[in-house]
Amino acid sequence: VMELLNAVAKSKDDSPGGRALRQEALEAAVLILAPITPHICHQLWQALGHDEPVLEASWPEHDPMALVSASVQIVVQVNGKLRGRIEIDPEADEATVMAQALEDENVQRFLEGKTVRKQILVPGKLLNIVVQ
Repeated sequence: VMELLNAVAKSKDDSPGGRALRQEALEAAVLILAPITPHICHQLWQALGHDEPVLEASWPEHDPMALVSASVQIVVQVNGKLRGRIEIDPEADEATVMAQALEDENVQRFLEGKTVRKQILVPGKLLNIVVQ
């Protein structure tokens, strides 16, 4: 709950979507804290615009699709040393990951004039390029 409220506090989005997201996050926090601190949560629930008591509200449900990320960050290593990070589709194949890694300027710098001997891909985590 603390991490959720910290993220809400840092949010600067004042668009209608941003306000709706903040409202949903605050409602979830109040619902989760209600069994522990029922009196203040009842007051907060009413301040959030609800007429029914917070203890009669249903428990928040998670959305499994919210856990699916659109991209993952992959660490790019050259000879076992960190040389870059790339954002890529989690379902990308090895050739796509390698192509995007080769676009990184720092990776290119460490590959100049060297022959790629092997590439080791740990899906969703890292790509290690072995050069000689």
